[in-house]
Amino acid sequence: MDFLWHKVSKEEQESIKKEAKAIMDDFAKLLKGLDKVEFSGVQREQQLRKETSAGSDPDFRKRFFDNVPRREGDWLKAEKGKWKQA
Repeated sequence: MDFLWHKVSKEEQESIKKEAKAIMDDFAKLLKGLDKVEFSGVQREQQLRKETSAGSDPDFRKRFFDNVPRREGDWLKAEKGKWKQA
């Protein structure tokens, strides 16, 4: 069979359908032969975590802006690669 692109005739279409069906049927037969796998995940009464508020350091903003080399008020001017050590 030529696998390069070409116009597919009706006969080839039917051949492809039959071949695909045979592959799927063979796969289904193999799956039937396998033992059933039981779910082994963790079962919890409460599946989701309770929502909490993340505490933040009130001093973080000041420390962050003290570390910025160039800033304009509460805005920082950043240029790609400027803060990296050479």
